[in-house]
Amino acid sequence: MHLNIAVLRGDGIGPEVIEQSLKCLRSVEETFGHSFTFNKAFVGATALKEKGNPLPDETLEICKSSDAILFGALGAPEYDQNPDAKIWPEQGLLKLRKELELFANIRPVKIFPTLLKQSPLPKTTVQNTDLVIYRELSGGIYYGEKKRDEDHSATDICTYTEKEISRIAHLAFKAAKGRRKKLTLVDKANVLETSRLWRSVVTTISQSYPEVSLDCMFVDNAAVQMILDPKQFDVILTDNMFGDILSDQGSVIAGSIGLLPSASIGSEHAMFEPIHGSYPEAKDKNIANPVASILSVAMLLEHFKMKEESNAVVAAVLKSFSKKIVTPDIMGSSKYGTDYVGDFIADNIMELDGSFSINDENIGLGKSTII
Repeated sequence: MHLNIAVLRGDGIGPEVIEQSLKCLRSVEETFGHSFTFNKAFVGATALKEKGNPLPDETLEICKSSDAILFGALGAPEYDQNPDAKIWPEQGLLKLRKELELFANIRPVKIFPTLLKQSPLPKTTVQNTDLVIYRELSGGIYYGEKKRDEDHSATDICTYTEKEISRIAHLAFKAAKGRRKKLTLVDKANVLETSRLWRSVVTTISQSYPEVSLDCMFVDNAAVQMILDPKQFDVILTDNMFGDILSDQGSVIAGSIGLLPSASIGSEHAMFEPIHGSYPEAKDKNIANPVASILSVAMLLEHFKMKEESNAVVAAVLKSFSKKIVTPDIMGSSKYGTDYVGDFIADNIMELDGSFSINDENIGLGKSTII
């Protein structure tokens, strides 16, 4: 198979982790006989400095003409710490999602048995955690009208349509059918009118999926329950802002934000990225964890029905865990850097000989990305 892949390295540690992902894709090319063309483009703070725009027109055109997008990270201190800035790197990502109609963000959260000690939560609490968050990505408060008045007040408007809710709800129910057949809608229907619309639409759609059990939970309770008993969740469906918060909380369960990948899916385009930010403090120090970005590659391959190739990437990652070849944020290790870990994983995609099996540690990315 040949794929044209847009590569948006972004800011901070983005370029470093993306480089490790490209190593893995090159290994997949060599091992499985595929052909990938990588088209690099500016985005975020880097694009602001180079082009004066966080999403230059040429970047958007490259993304629109590509089969998939591999994304690094966004953000820089000079923008994050300036509340009066009129333009900031994240606007580039929001525009990209809107222009490509990437309406579903899919974030799996699964505990790797070899990394149980990595979680700050008790082993008995997190063991066997395997959930996936379906976050609506193109609507809600992040895209609503915003204004600041002279009377020192500010307004952010949150709007959702039935269509926006329906299209991601169907994806989430289909995912639940292939998993443990349980879907939890997370909202704030006791306070917000948009949440009441979510609950009404999702409840109606659930009638088309009688094999899936629907549970509705307020977001404050859901945040608590994710820490007290994350095993109770299978598929979580929620809006843009709540999904943003809960998926970052999921990284705490796993023990490091550097472990969790994501996919952003639309009807015509798909983007794959780690959930972590740009982590500017670690830039160019060779300590950033590339695993989330590499597992995003596994999600990319799975999306294009390359199951064996995706499993090979996952198996190589799990082998790095078993051999304790990890970055400093994992297992307290300080021996290996970003580049070394990336090289090890890429090399083992080519060298897997059957002596290492993903069996019980298979993170099941396919269950969350086939749509």
